[in-house]
Amino acid sequence: MIEPKGRLGAPWRRARPALHAEWTKLRTVAGPAWLLAAAAVLTIAVSVAAAAAVRCPPATACPVDPVKLSLTGVQVGQAVVAILAVLMISGEYSTGMIRVTLTAMPRRTTVLAAKAVILTGLVLAAGTIAVLGSVLAGRLILPGHGFTTARGFALLSLADGPVLRAAAGSALYLALVGLLSLGIATAVREAAVAIGVVLGLLYLFPILANVVTNAHWQRHLQQIGPMSAGLAIQATTSLRGLPISPWAGLGVLAAWAGAALLAGGLLLQLRDA
Repeated sequence: MIEPKGRLGAPWRRARPALHAEWTKLRTVAGPAWLLAAAAVLTIAVSVAAAAAVRCPPATACPVDPVKLSLTGVQVGQAVVAILAVLMISGEYSTGMIRVTLTAMPRRTTVLAAKAVILTGLVLAAGTIAVLGSVLAGRLILPGHGFTTARGFALLSLADGPVLRAAAGSALYLALVGLLSLGIATAVREAAVAIGVVLGLLYLFPILANVVTNAHWQRHLQQIGPMSAGLAIQATTSLRGLPISPWAGLGVLAAWAGAALLAGGLLLQLRDA
């Protein structure tokens, strides 16, 4: 492999040992692999259950988005991704390994960036498997439950642009949830507290939107919530009625993740290990 030279090569030379170290940590312990597998399996299992539970009776209008329905499991699988991301750094704080890490790699932002890169790659891989399995489940199950082409429901296929956008966006959604969780865990340090904060941020906004009776505030809560906004990427029908457009919604989640990583990076720089 040809290595970058000059000014562009310097950051790569500094980052490569950190990337190698983070990759070694993850692949030499069983926990991360099991969590990634659990995230994929749980996502597919919940998606299968959701698709199997919904039927469209004859002569009945069914205002259901088959693609979003098939990707329901993402809402559950994200919790496992959050736990994995939190443990990537809070586990080091609980064992004291973070001191060794920061002694070996004094550039703290480089350490956090390396964790973010490795986490993103792993979650994208597991998320892609989970999403493909979910879409396949919808393709196989939904036609037998009344969602047929004769009734205006196309067979789910990644060759269809909206389906591909929803599927790829769901994998990106899981990766962004991982980055959000990593940033919060870096700032909070304590695993239990960090997991509580992450899950609170993800699930609290949809709950509040359902509780609030004012339609104006409901819409705003759906637009700013990391989960409600981010999952807009899965929608393929009635897009004009969405509180936020699919890619803009994913952008909101990206902003949350970026802010969390920025805050975590600043605190990592300012505080003692």
